[in-house]
Amino acid sequence: MDAKVLERFPAGAPRGSWPAEEYAAARRAAGERVTVVMDLDSDAFLVLAEAQDDDGQT
Repeated sequence: MDAKVLERFPAGAPRGSWPAEEYAAARRAAGERVTVVMDLDSDAFLVLAEAQDDDGQT
C-alpha cells in the first residue's frame, strides 16, 4: 500500500484518549480514505492516507 503520513501521535496518550483515531474519524467524515497504524520503532500511531493516482482514484 502506498500511503502518505498525515499525522503522528505519541502512543503515551492518557488512558481512554484516542487522538489518532479521533483525527482519522474526522478525516473519514470529510471523505478521505485513511487508516491508523502503529509504528513500533517510534512508539507512535500514524494516520495514513491512501495514495491516489493522477486521476484521483485510490
